[in-house]
Amino acid sequence: MRTWHKKAARGFAQAGLVLLLVSGLCGAPSARAATLDPAALPKIEAATFEVVQAKPASDPLTYEKPLPLDLLPYQERTDKYHSIGTAFAIGHGRYVTAGHVLLAGLDSLWGPPALRDSKGNVYAIDKIEKFALRKDFVVFTLATQPASDAALAIDAKPALNTAVYAVGNALGTGVVIRDGLYTSDTPEEQDGAWKWMRFSAAASPGNSGGPLLDQSGKVIGVVLMKSANENLNYALPITEVLQATDDKAVMDSRMVYQLDIFNTLQNGSLKDEFALPMRLADFYRNLQTRFDATSETQLKALLAKESADLFPNGQDSASLLYEQTQVNSTPRLIVRGSDGKWIRAGYQSRNFALEDNGYVDIALTGRNMLVHISRPDDMAGAKFYGDAKLRMDLLARTGMFQRAVAGEKTKITSLGEPTSETVHVDRWQRSWKVDAWPLPYANALVVAYSLPVPDGSAMLIRIVPAANEHDTKLDLDALTDFIDVSFIGNLAQWKEFLGQASSLPAAFHNIHIDFDYGHRFSYASQRVAYSLTSDVQKITPRSELWLGFRVVLEGDKPVWDATVMDLWEDEGSNKNNVDVQRFVEPPPGIDGAMSDKWPKLAGRQYPYNGVARYEDSLMKIDVVAAQAGATSPKVLYTAFYGIEGNQPQAFMKSRLGLLTKDLRVTEH
Repeated sequence: MRTWHKKAARGFAQAGLVLLLVSGLCGAPSARAATLDPAALPKIEAATFEVVQAKPASDPLTYEKPLPLDLLPYQERTDKYHSIGTAFAIGHGRYVTAGHVLLAGLDSLWGPPALRDSKGNVYAIDKIEKFALRKDFVVFTLATQPASDAALAIDAKPALNTAVYAVGNALGTGVVIRDGLYTSDTPEEQDGAWKWMRFSAAASPGNSGGPLLDQSGKVIGVVLMKSANENLNYALPITEVLQATDDKAVMDSRMVYQLDIFNTLQNGSLKDEFALPMRLADFYRNLQTRFDATSETQLKALLAKESADLFPNGQDSASLLYEQTQVNSTPRLIVRGSDGKWIRAGYQSRNFALEDNGYVDIALTGRNMLVHISRPDDMAGAKFYGDAKLRMDLLARTGMFQRAVAGEKTKITSLGEPTSETVHVDRWQRSWKVDAWPLPYANALVVAYSLPVPDGSAMLIRIVPAANEHDTKLDLDALTDFIDVSFIGNLAQWKEFLGQASSLPAAFHNIHIDFDYGHRFSYASQRVAYSLTSDVQKITPRSELWLGFRVVLEGDKPVWDATVMDLWEDEGSNKNNVDVQRFVEPPPGIDGAMSDKWPKLAGRQYPYNGVARYEDSLMKIDVVAAQAGATSPKVLYTAFYGIEGNQPQAFMKSRLGLLTKDLRVTEH
């Protein structure tokens, strides 16, 4: 996700101008504010505006009950606009606000910003005449001029340690004036290209873009940001706005890109410009194109910088590559741990029951939700796989989407239809359905990547500001290469899943699963093949097949393939199953369980010696298989049979013999 120095302002404003007499330093009397010439107040009011965005006219969301909107304050409840900042007139039909206030309209669900005067009149922004991303200001014109042509005069040489007044839409409560001192100048943080003005007058979210005035009511700066650690705020000297090159948008800012699989940062910058004036919509389009291109460049550079040690490359991947395959219903994200080694993240999950044996598991890692939806028994696979709204409605039943109004949370029961639907194919040739749903009240999006699995869907989800859609999809496109997912379902579900040929991962082109209820089951791939009959284990629609997938190295080429095939007699049971599993000889020096396990496998030692054992109320028996005729094979398979109760050795050996009779390993 790309980030740059942005400031945000939110709130709901009332019209009108209020003069607040705020006490100064060391308890100095508030009367100092009276030094602002009262005769200047009408002009200040006429020349200062709220920056607003229209509230969405419709809401696609469905709620469990009516929203308690009547509990909101009257002004907030009845205002048709969100108030996001402040702007002011500088004459000749030109207006100034903070650059980040204007950028609030970029890809916004609330539409473009506009100005609102103290009488409630709203004026659309027409053309952008000057813009500087790093200095964080914009100069623009309006499509219709206010009746008053009031403009603020300029003081280009303000004196330090004199009274100043921050004018703006403080906390969305209307335009107010608050007093303080112009305390100091401080160099801009990147390379000292200019100096910020620091002042002690109070400034709150919503003040952004408002004027900083001297005691005669003249503009000396543009209020932009608060100090994080002290009661000092920052303004850009108005001279920086006036002396900036006319008719040009300038971007010269540091940007940082980070991906949720490691802590590495890609530091870069956006240096570009384009000609102005330009209509607001065209300006946004030009700016977004450059932002998007910068993000794509930074992500590519980040992955290239890490390529030598990016899973599955490098020594730090070895432990994960050679560990025993894990089968998990909830997807996991492969990340680099604090010790530098690649691991799976996302094990702490919450489970939510749905009707008819359906359920949802949700795990959090970084900014991401890892989700598994197991569809209800009465829901047809074809409908589930083809209906994004249906999948998200099932997820909404968990209560994960809630809207807070006046401190009261109301459950969102449906997000409606997605506004965009595409497909992303990851490195392992898995086709993810990519859908986005708007949350208009929050100016946000739910972005979901869904991978069909036999019993439902594995999902990667983020809830993000609407303006971050492109960056979010860049991130999630990259993260899908690092999603570890297993394929689990009963045989009835597998039948429906395998019927969705166009949605199957490429690995299934070489996997052939066949079954006949009450008679037989068979599995065949380019690596291994086996079959069993109902003499070994019951084969019914509720028999549950687990396929565990992982990254496999074929020489130096990584591929994604199934390495665990586990068939349970009954869905949801931990008894009575057959299992065929792949193991690879680990290289020397690999820590972990596989270093201890491999010698036992290669030597056919207990418990892999074909002798039954009684553990956890089950009889279990394992045997090792390899490619016929292979000498010192590097790839071994185990065949396992387990059944409830204490069974005789002869019985266990005969069942294992039936399982391994047609077992063929085709790799070594």
